[in-house]
Amino acid sequence: MRTNVVAVVLALLAFVASAAFQQQPPSPDTTGASRFALATVLDPRNRPVVDVGADDFVIQEGGASREVLSVRPADYPVIVMLDTGIDARGDFALMKKAAEHFVERIGPRPLAIGIFGGAPKMIAGFDDDRETALARLGELAPGTLEPSELLQGASVAAGAIRQTGALFAALIMLSSAPRDSSQASPDAMVASIIDSGAILHVIANRVSQSAAGAGFRPAAAIRALTEQSRGEYTTIYSAASYQSALDRLADRLTTELLIEYLVPVGSKPNDVRLGVRIVGAHVRGLGVAPR
Repeated sequence: MRTNVVAVVLALLAFVASAAFQQQPPSPDTTGASRFALATVLDPRNRPVVDVGADDFVIQEGGASREVLSVRPADYPVIVMLDTGIDARGDFALMKKAAEHFVERIGPRPLAIGIFGGAPKMIAGFDDDRETALARLGELAPGTLEPSELLQGASVAAGAIRQTGALFAALIMLSSAPRDSSQASPDAMVASIIDSGAILHVIANRVSQSAAGAGFRPAAAIRALTEQSRGEYTTIYSAASYQSALDRLADRLTTELLIEYLVPVGSKPNDVRLGVRIVGAHVRGLGVAPR
């Protein structure tokens, strides 16, 4: 099963690489168009720089310069999915505490929370206020005998992201399971995650886990998805490290910038290059999307 899932991921990623971020044909009365680039600016010591404006950026597509319209913090939606399965019982208290701290750090952006121990589900949606989301997170307890369904959980979260219509979104999976017991078709689950356009981040504890249980090991397939989406796959070796891994992720999310720039009507984002007019600084591009 594991080999089949990885093959499916690679095949779907090849398709997405050729089709992602293509604009729909413009309507006859369209007079202009713009695109958004998601990026982080780093100084010579690789520390984030956030005090930048539209005049600081240089953007080219296919060698042609584009006019930058605006730059703002990238406060796109975030979904946090927690492992409440049987293998997470020993880790769960520290996992939940780290998630609560993370939610408090990422600022007032759209947030949803879900679980993937047993049948995955959302426990707080984007329409719920932050206090409600935190309260439901605080009430969570680990499962007893239910296995983890990581890939299915990511697929459920991806469905919630698609409904927002957001240009960018982050999907964060906190895992403590060595095997994935998802029952749905791996092809459909992977396609759903890719189709959402979410930036996938996985933080997985690989020390406290037992090799027992049915299902496939999801690491290779999930790692391929994180790399394609420009996310991060972080392996930790104790439950206490959920906190530090989420702190690093919060640092990244709170320093990302959304750059809007003008493009010719009907053009496609081919060979997009970003630069910055700050001595010694460089840009890490994280994706491009049409308006």
